Amino acid sequence: MSARKLAVFLMIFLAAGCGRAKDKKDQVSIKKLKNGHYQLLVNKSPYIIKGVCYSPVPIGKSHLFNYMCDPAKPWIVDGKLMQEMGINTIRLYMPGDELSFCKSMIEELYTLYGIRTILGHDLGFWGYPPANYAELEFREEVTANVLEVVDYFKDTPGLMIWNLGNENNYSFDGRLNPWSSDEIDEMQNFNDKRKARAKIYYSFVNELAKKIKKIDSNHLVSLGNGETVGLKSAALYCPDVDLIGAIVYRGKVFGSFFKEIKRKFDKPVVLTEFGCDAYNMERQAEDQRNQAKFLKSQWLDMQKHMANGDGVGNCLGGAIFEWTDEWWKKSDSDRDSWSVHDTFAGWGMGAYAFDAKAGKNMNEEWFGLVGLSPELENGINKRTPRKVYYVLRQLWNEKYKRETSSKLKLKVKSKK
Repeated sequence: MSARKLAVFLMIFLAAGCGRAKDKKDQVSIKKLKNGHYQLLVNKSPYIIKGVCYSPVPIGKSHLFNYMCDPAKPWIVDGKLMQEMGINTIRLYMPGDELSFCKSMIEELYTLYGIRTILGHDLGFWGYPPANYAELEFREEVTANVLEVVDYFKDTPGLMIWNLGNENNYSFDGRLNPWSSDEIDEMQNFNDKRKARAKIYYSFVNELAKKIKKIDSNHLVSLGNGETVGLKSAALYCPDVDLIGAIVYRGKVFGSFFKEIKRKFDKPVVLTEFGCDAYNMERQAEDQRNQAKFLKSQWLDMQKHMANGDGVGNCLGGAIFEWTDEWWKKSDSDRDSWSVHDTFAGWGMGAYAFDAKAGKNMNEEWFGLVGLSPELENGINKRTPRKVYYVLRQLWNEKYKRETSSKLKLKVKSKK
C-alpha cells in the first residue's frame, strides 16, 4: 500500500470513531495567571502554538492557484513532515472560494496529524474593489461574508482561532491600500486623519468579534495587526477580541515588542508571521545556516516571554513564515517567472545583519522551512527540509528533545 493510500485509509479509520472523536467540540480559551501572564488552553490543557504559515503553491503557479482543491492533496505529505518536526498549528490567510475543500483540509490535518488551524480573513483588504471601512455598505458586505464563513466552519475539528485582518492597520497613514471619507478628507491634521481611520477600523473589527462569539463560543477571535502600529487605538475601540495576531520581523530577537504589547494593549499575542529567509544577498547564495540561526534565536526569545518565563508572559507562540518557498513572488503577473526561483529582494530590513549591507535583503521567494524541487513526488513538488527544520525539530518535538538530552548526558559521562 502506498504512503498516500495508507494516509487516506487512516483518515477514514480515525474519522469513523477509532481515533479522534469528530463529534467532540474543542474548547479553546485563555487563562490569566496570578502573576499576570497569559496561557492558551485547549480543552483546559496548556497549548503553545508551534506553527507555520501554510500556502503550498506549486512551482509554475501563482497565488491565484487554489491548492485546497488540488487532487494531489499536498497537506497529506506536508502534515507528516510537520508532525515529525513538532508543528502543531498552521495559519491559513483565507478560507478560499470553495469552503468545503478548506474544511476537508483542516479536518484531515487534525485527524491524521493533530495539527490545528488559525483561520484568517483579510476583511476585504486585499480584494477588489478596494477596501473602504468608512463606507457602511462595504462593512456590511464584509460582515456578511465573515459570518457566513464562521457559521460554516464553527464545528470543524481542528479549528482553533479566527484571525481578523492582515496588516490592515498599515492603511491608517495611507502607505498601504489607502481609504478615506469626506469627513476625514476635511481634517487638516495628518494625525487626526490617522486616528479617525483607526477608530473606524478597530470599531468595525470589535463589532465583528462580538457577532462571531454569538455564533461560535468555542474558539478565540484574534485581531490581525502589522507590528504594534495602532494598538493604542485598538485598546480603546476593540476590547472584545481575545488576543492580538501580530506580524513581526525584527531580526534575531524581538526587542521591546512584548513590552510594547503590554503597554499599548494588554492582551496575549500570537506572532502570526515571523521568520528569516534562506538567501544571502551579500554572498548571492542560499544561506541555510543563518536562517536556522535566526529562527532558533527568535523562538528562544519568544519562549522567554511565554507564561511563567522570565519575560512579559504574554506570548502564546507563533506561526513561522513560511512552510514552503513561493516561486511566484517576484511577479504575480509574469507566468514565466513562476517557474524560476528568483533571488530578488523585495524589501530591506537592517536587523537581519548577515546580509543587511545589500540594502534590500528580504527574499520573498526563499522563506520556506522546506525547499521545493521541480521533481514531482506523489503528484507534488518534492519537499526538501532545510537546516532550520532539524534545528527547530530539536526544540519542538519532545522525542528529539529527549534524544538530544540523552546524548549530552552520555558525553558528560564519557568525559568523566
